[in-house]
Amino acid sequence: MRVWSIGEVLWDVFPDQERLGGASLNFCANMQRLGDSATLLSAVGTDNRGRRALEQMRLLGLGTEGVREVQELATGIATISTGAEGEPEYVIPRPAAFDRLSIDASMLASAMADGVDWLYFGTLLNTQPEMERLTNDLVQRLHPARAFYDINLRHGQWNLALVQRLSQLASVLKLNESEAETLFALTRTQQTPFSLEDFCASWSSTYDIDLICVTLGPAGCFVFDRGMVTRAPGYTVTVCDTVGSGDAFAAGFLHGYALGWPMPRTAAFANALGAAVAGRAGATPAWTTEEVFALAATGS
Repeated sequence: MRVWSIGEVLWDVFPDQERLGGASLNFCANMQRLGDSATLLSAVGTDNRGRRALEQMRLLGLGTEGVREVQELATGIATISTGAEGEPEYVIPRPAAFDRLSIDASMLASAMADGVDWLYFGTLLNTQPEMERLTNDLVQRLHPARAFYDINLRHGQWNLALVQRLSQLASVLKLNESEAETLFALTRTQQTPFSLEDFCASWSSTYDIDLICVTLGPAGCFVFDRGMVTRAPGYTVTVCDTVGSGDAFAAGFLHGYALGWPMPRTAAFANALGAAVAGRAGATPAWTTEEVFALAATGS
C-alpha cells in the first residue's frame, strides 16, 4: 500500500526534553514499520531543529524528499502539558515552517503515474487557507486515491466550517470521543443526548463518509462502517505518555482496513498498536508487529 501523508513536522517540547513528532510524521513512521510505503509531505526550517528533524527522520526509515526546507520560518514546535484528565494539551505557535510546505512537480507527476492508494491529512495544517487549497488539489490529482482524515482538534487551531469541508473529502474519518461530542453539540439545532451511533450515522450520511472510527481511550474504539457497528475493547498497559498513540492507532487501523481484514481484527490490532506506543516514551518509539499481535491476542 502506498500512502501520502500531508501535515506537520514539529518537536514535542516536554518540561525535560524535546522529541520529534507531528501527527503526520508519527503516522508515516508507524506505516513504514508496518511494511507499507509512506511519503511525508511537510516542511522544516533551516535551523538546528530542522536539521535534527531531517536526521531523525532518516533514522526512522522515512524518506525526506517530500520535506521542504524554508528559511523564513522556524521549525514547528508543540509545547506539551498534561490536562486534568491526563490527556496531553498542546500549544503550537503559528505560522511555522510546515505552513509553507510545497510539492515538487516531478514528485507529484511520478505519484500520479505510479498511483497512490491513500492520502492522509489532519486539521492543523489546513487552518492555513493555502494549505487547505493544496490538500484539496492533492485529493483531486491523486484520484482514485482515497482520503483518511484524522481530525486531531487542537485548542485554537480549528473551526467547524473547516472540519466540515475536510470531512467532505474523506473516505475514512478518525476522531476521539471528546471530539465527536464537540461536533455533535455544535451541529444540533436542539438539545439532544449524545450518542456515538447517532453522531456517526448523521456525520457519515451528511458528508458521504464510508467509515468513521471513534477512539475511546483505554476503553478501545467504536467503528461505524456504513451502518455496521463494531466495538473493540482496549488493552491494559502501563502508560508512559499518550503522545503519538492516536497516530499509531490510525496507522494500524488503515493498515488492516486496506488489507481487507475483518473489522474486529482491524480494530483490535489498531487498539493494541496504540496501547503499545502509549506504554513507551515519545511519539515514535520502537515496537514490533509480533508484540502488537501478541497484545491483541490477549483480548483486553
